[in-house]
Amino acid sequence: MCTLEQRGRVFVLTLTGEDQHRLGHPLIAAIRAALAEVLAAAQAHPQGPGAALVTVAEGRFFSNGLDIGWAGASRARLGELVDALRPVAADLLALPMPTVAAVTGHASAAGFLLALCHDYRLMRADRGVLYMSEVDIGLPLPPYFVHVLRAKISQAHALRDVVLRGKKLKAPEAREMGIVDVVCPGAPETAAEALKLAEQLAARKWDGAVYASIRMSMFPDACRAVGIAVESDEEKSRHFASRL
Repeated sequence: MCTLEQRGRVFVLTLTGEDQHRLGHPLIAAIRAALAEVLAAAQAHPQGPGAALVTVAEGRFFSNGLDIGWAGASRARLGELVDALRPVAADLLALPMPTVAAVTGHASAAGFLLALCHDYRLMRADRGVLYMSEVDIGLPLPPYFVHVLRAKISQAHALRDVVLRGKKLKAPEAREMGIVDVVCPGAPETAAEALKLAEQLAARKWDGAVYASIRMSMFPDACRAVGIAVESDEEKSRHFASRL
């Protein structure tokens, strides 16, 4: 399913194996358990020594979306998976450290969403696409998917092409659209550059709680949609004053 290791200040979450990394109940539970372990470690040192997370996958796929093989024709089962993934998005958007997705293969539908929930995205140029497939397969987008997409894809034409056209984006085009930050030649370079970026970010030794608070204030609608309780403006003011 997945493994978690710590390399210095960086936690590396790896989706293991050569399969499509379909997001079914077992993999979702494994990812949540790994993120809970990362959170516990961060909370043990709330003001240092700094940390970051890299998510990477083995094989040809970063993640090919929800486990529609398990769901079959059952909309109830598909709804179960949609609901089960929502807390993963919340865990990432609230994690008190920088997060980096090393997109080393295809990222489709919920797999694309998983990558978008990270702060930074690096992608290989030689293989793989970002693809929001729902319009092509005749499924409506879950509301929290829409909120995350709108938060993380700021260019209107890019959002349109991703959501309404079902455009398959290779790394260079995704970078032009502002969806991907760095394009790397292949999978090894993508993983290495993601780790390098995460190390640089962790070395800043930011206060994790402050980092998470700022992130959530940037994307309040997406955070609410995934179930995060976002501070009101009054609460933010009090929190800011308490830090002075």
